[in-house]
Amino acid sequence: MNSSCPLSIGFSPCPNDTFIFHALMHGLVADPRLSFAKEQLADVETLNQWALQGRLDVSKVSFHAFAHLLDQYVLLDAGSALGRGCGPLLVTAQSLPVADLADMKVAIPGNYTTAAMLLRLFAPHCEQLVVMPFEQIMPAVAAGKVAAGVIIHESRFTYANYGLHLVQDLGHWWEEVTGYPIPLGGIVAKRSLGDEMIALVQQLIRQSVGWAFSRPEDSRLYIKKHAQEMDAQVSRDHIGLYVNSYSEHLGDQGLAAVGEFLRRGRDAGVIPQGRDDWFESS
Repeated sequence: MNSSCPLSIGFSPCPNDTFIFHALMHGLVADPRLSFAKEQLADVETLNQWALQGRLDVSKVSFHAFAHLLDQYVLLDAGSALGRGCGPLLVTAQSLPVADLADMKVAIPGNYTTAAMLLRLFAPHCEQLVVMPFEQIMPAVAAGKVAAGVIIHESRFTYANYGLHLVQDLGHWWEEVTGYPIPLGGIVAKRSLGDEMIALVQQLIRQSVGWAFSRPEDSRLYIKKHAQEMDAQVSRDHIGLYVNSYSEHLGDQGLAAVGEFLRRGRDAGVIPQGRDDWFESS
């Protein structure tokens, strides 16, 4: 096994991803059998679209998008974002019951985001969905451009600053109806890389996560560089919320959560039926 050219890799500039990938991207964990090209950083919906185009060898994607990628990509056991108390939030400028949103515009941070799929599972009557970059959703709701919005990432820490009301914590809803942590996003690798290369990529990402946990200050400048406008405490809270034991190993609980997410999405007709060999187990 030998990689003749660097593998392309993409993830978001959010603190949880830069925290996880800092060691890998700076050669602090490495293997002579492969190398990575300079990381491509983009918001998660852009990464989803790139993956649908087969643009990257290794990428962070939403689990909603992953359901559309099963023929081309496989899920790795390391680098995922799952957890409890960390799901997307449905917010409004005025306190409204969910039923009233049926004929109103609701902003989502991308058609293939996990947030969009959760909304469709929770409130299938919300059909006037408006896609916009996640950082524009809170201002749009506050300004009355849309009646409601599904917010993600660090927005859960700051929506009150916009005077917004929490209608539903979609992650909490998921946990209540399934008992599982909410699977937000994972790291996928192209099947065409082959089993040995995929396993090695997975091993290095796991080592990078371990490095981040053991030396959290090492990644501080890298995180700050790509999240320049984020308050330092919000950044730390963000990492604490989205990087956890599931980021090192999905484990039985994590795999069951992803499987349930795919099953419910398929049953609701939100995602296509697909193959079941979606996980890299080595």
